[in-house]
Parts: sequence; C-alpha cells; structure tokens
Amino acid sequence: MATKLEISQLDFDGIKDNLKTFLSQQDEFTDYDFEGSGMNILLDVLAYNTHYLGYNANMLANEMYLDSADQRSSVVSLAKQVGYTPRSASSSKARINVLMNNATGSTVTMSRGTKFTTTVDETNYSFVNNADVSISPSDGVYQFSDLDIYEGTYLNYKYTANTSDTDQRFIIPNNNVDTTTLTVKVQESSSDSTTNTYKLASGITNLDSTSKVYFLQEIENGRFEVYFGDGVLGEAIADGNIVILDYITCNRDEPNGATSFTLSGTIDGFADVTITTQGVAAGGDAPETIKSIKYNAPRDYTAQDRAVTADDYKVLVKSLYANAQSVQVYGGEDAATPDYGKVYISIKAKSGSNLTEVTKTSLVQSLKSFAVASVTPVIIDPETTFITLTTTFKYDSSLTTKDVSTLETNVVEAITGYNTDTLENFTGMFRYSAVGKTIDDADSSILSNITKVKMYKYITPTLSSGLKYTLSFNNAFYNPHSGHNSSAGGIVSSTGFKINNDSSTNEHFLDDDGAGNIRVYYLSGTTRIYTDSTFGTINYTTGEIILTSANITSISNVDGAASTQIRVTTTPSSNDIIPVRNQVLEIDTTNSTITGSVDEIESGSSQAGTTYTTTSSY
Repeated sequence: MATKLEISQLDFDGIKDNLKTFLSQQDEFTDYDFEGSGMNILLDVLAYNTHYLGYNANMLANEMYLDSADQRSSVVSLAKQVGYTPRSASSSKARINVLMNNATGSTVTMSRGTKFTTTVDETNYSFVNNADVSISPSDGVYQFSDLDIYEGTYLNYKYTANTSDTDQRFIIPNNNVDTTTLTVKVQESSSDSTTNTYKLASGITNLDSTSKVYFLQEIENGRFEVYFGDGVLGEAIADGNIVILDYITCNRDEPNGATSFTLSGTIDGFADVTITTQGVAAGGDAPETIKSIKYNAPRDYTAQDRAVTADDYKVLVKSLYANAQSVQVYGGEDAATPDYGKVYISIKAKSGSNLTEVTKTSLVQSLKSFAVASVTPVIIDPETTFITLTTTFKYDSSLTTKDVSTLETNVVEAITGYNTDTLENFTGMFRYSAVGKTIDDADSSILSNITKVKMYKYITPTLSSGLKYTLSFNNAFYNPHSGHNSSAGGIVSSTGFKINNDSSTNEHFLDDDGAGNIRVYYLSGTTRIYTDSTFGTINYTTGEIILTSANITSISNVDGAASTQIRVTTTPSSNDIIPVRNQVLEIDTTNSTITGSVDEIESGSSQAGTTYTTTSSY
C-alpha cells in the first residue's frame, strides 16, 4: 500500500496519473474504475489545481533571478538592485549649420525647442534643439555651427511637492522619452520663481546633504520616475517646491537617415535661413531590451564606475552611446604596432556611418573620468572586410515546384540572414561549414553545394600623391608555393585606376607575382603589360598588402558607378575567416555569384550517372 503521493512532474496528465496510481493502491479503491465514475471530475479538479500551483511557483522562482526572469518589470527591478538603470528610447540626432541671411543685432539667440522639419519615407518628423544658443556676427555673418538637433517633441511637466504625501511620485507621464534630453529644475514656490537645475547623480560617493542631484529609475509600463535625495545623500525637496521636468519624446529609429531640414517658425524673429547638414540623422533607437539589460546590468555592477578591463569599457561605451551595436576593445599592447598606455575602442553603430570626430571627442572625454590615470582611450573606426561567394548548388527537381531562379533567390536570402545574424559585428566569424549548411538548408530540394570564397577591402587614395597604403586582412593568403600562379596574376585583383607614370590613358590594375610583390599592369587585348613590378608588397602569412608609393591620378567606376575607392580582392588561405581587433566581416551578396542546377541522378534523368557533370571545388 502506498503511504505517500509521488509527484514527479507538473504537467496535468502526469499529475492525474499519479493521483490515480496512489488511490488505486488503497484498499478502498481496489479495482475501482476512475474514468467511468464521478471521481474522474474530482481528479481533474485536483490535477488542475496542482498544475496551476506548481506552474505559478515555478514562474515566481524564475522571476526572482536576473538570468531566468522573463517579465520586464522583474528584470528592471533586479537590475535596480545592482544600481543599473535601463537605457530609455533614444532620439535620432542630426548636426546642422544654420546661416542667418538677414539677421541684425549684437547677438541672435536660438531658444531651446526651436523646431526643424524633415521627411523620411514620406513621413514628416520634427527635430528640436535642446538648449538655448546665442551667437554674435563674425565678419557680418551670423551662423550657428555644428548645432545638434534631436527628433521629437519638446515637452514640459510640473509637480508641486507635498512631503506629507508619502505616495507622491514624480513620473514622466509620456512613453518614448529620451532621458538623455531630460532637464530637471526645482522652483522654490509658486510665488518665488527662483529655480535650481539638478543634475543626474552618477554615484553616491561624492554626494552630501546639499548636492542638487536627482535619481532616475524605470517603473511600470516602461515609463521613468525622477526622485530626489533624502537630505543626507542629495538635497531633499521641500513642501511647495515645484518640480519642472523638460524632455523630448521621440519616434525611436524611424527618422534615422534624415538629410534635409527646414526651419519651422523663426529664430529670434528671423525666418530667412540657409541650413546645411553636417551629420545625417542617426542614433534613434528603442528602449533597452530585456536581453540587453540582463547582459549589461551585472557587467555594469562589476565595472563599479571605473574602466580597467575590456568588458568595463564595453559596458561604459554602450551606456554612453546608445547607438552602439557592437563594441570592440583591446589594449595598445595588442595593436598591430604595439602602443603602450592606450586602449583602443572601436564602435559599430546600429545606424549611420562611422562616428563623427565630435562624437569621438565627447566619448573620450567621458571615458577619461572612468579610466586609470595612465591609460588614454582612443576611438578608431571599424574596418570592414568583405567576403564574396561563388556558389554552385545541385537540387532535386522532383522535390520542388520552384524554378532555379526562385531557388537562387532563396539561397541569397539565406546567406543574407547568416550575414545579419552571425557577421557584421566584431566577434562574428565566417565559418565555411556553417555557410555551406545555410545554403543547403535554404530549400528542402537542395542536395549539395560547392562554394568558393574570396575577400576584399577598399582603399581610398589621395589622388596625385605618392603615398603609402596598407590593407590588413589579418587572415593568411593562399600561396602554396613561391611564384604561385604568377603568369595569370597570382591571387590579387583590383578595380581600375590610372597612374601618373603612364602618360597614356591606360586603365591599370593590381595583381601579385606569388613571390611577395604587388604588380601594376594594363591590358593590351588580353595580354597584361606590366608598368611596375614592385608597386607594393604582399605578406601571404600575415595577410597584409602594402602599396609603397602609389601615385594614383584617377579612379575608374566600381560596380558601374563613379567611385573614390579601389577594391582589392584576394584569396584566403583558409575558408574560415576570423575578424581581428577592429575588423568586421560582411558577405557581399551583390558581388557574389549563386548558380543552381538540377541534380540529374537524383531527379532521374541520368541513369547510372552517364550524363552527370561535376563542379570544381577549386
């Protein structure tokens, strides 16, 4: 006779079976038909009750820990325990110059909240400046230079403090607030207009009872709450104080890419302006995701507001620059040319191009306050190494109704997905077998594929100047023996250009001799005429190409369009390609070749393989 109930699982059927097993072993229910009696309903009720209780207990236990919590409210609360505040939505930011055409006076002031309009994808958006700016004429010219404007609506909200109300909260009542634009002021009272501006507290070690700071936290429904000190750590607010919250609400990433702006209204009474865009709108983003909070919160806590390790810098950069998609950090001792006492930081933005010099300078200044005194942070741009594929796949026509063109499109889409999901960040490795599987899995009818891999980088030469250019692929080149493929141009190729030591109009190209030399040639029919056999060097082991003194006078079109760059393509030694330091890998599907053909044996058209053709793997 069973003396206890065995519950080894929490699903409904398992619980009910355990209840029936327990009861059937009791003398009172020997040979009892549970399914055909009213007892079955009672067992259902007991099983459901146990199932729900177990489920709720399991969920509650999960929500108690940061790594297992699923609800945003739980994740935010747990992050708060380690002093981490999730990033809010971010306004798209652009940089413009505003020339006042007919302005007069000693100064012209642009008030905070001055509106500029733009259109992206046939949708209108408003951008505003976030601070009062005054200028004086220079040689009679009034111009606001390098003005940052933020997408969104400038709003203002006020609270009257009541310290007797223990439930009073200073909540920003709008969603999609960019908290980096938040300004908090405290007015003495309704009858005293004196105001003090409070700063966001970055820690508590430097606070006292008179520190005019505020604290910020995310609360329910994704909104944010401002709160103040208690009179010990930070100045406490008093009865009758008026808390003024100024901020911008935004449309997240939708306005990214805006390039042209128009003044809406006037600036200090003047409406005739000329606006030029210095920096395209970028950086708009959604609030920090649950996944990101889980990743960053413990690392932010570990960093303890100082930058020592690479992870410290990564966390700090992501908190200081919301538009960072991927961050790479390495010490100067690990640079290609060791540079001790420096830490190199490379940032791949979610949108927009490389960081502007102004943004880099601002980030460096912010990071210096966290860095060890002897270490200098340096921000460098990412370097993209592009990969091209030449793919031939076989498919069974009896397993699909799709034509070969559709299958080729499916393969391109699958490769694009691999590109987005795996590459395009500093840690994304190109793994040949994974790409091959991605191609095979693009459609159930695809049986196999042969894929050849090449890689390329761009150089942007200064025309008519004999300068040195270095291309670091950081992956070894294919060179099985000295002089490999020399007569056919080695493993290097390029798009066209013209050089100053050739008086003709010949279009020149690069190749290599298989022995460490980069050559430059032009074509006479199909024959290569070399004008310089030592135009540069190639190191097959380190994956480096150096053009020692390249005096290039003009650049040919690239991919059918005018270009300022020369594309240099080569063959890697390994089909697995690894990004090193600030290198990012990206598959160029536009310049890749994807070709499909019917597998005649599997499709039944070639018995015994009599008409079967194979594709070279080399």
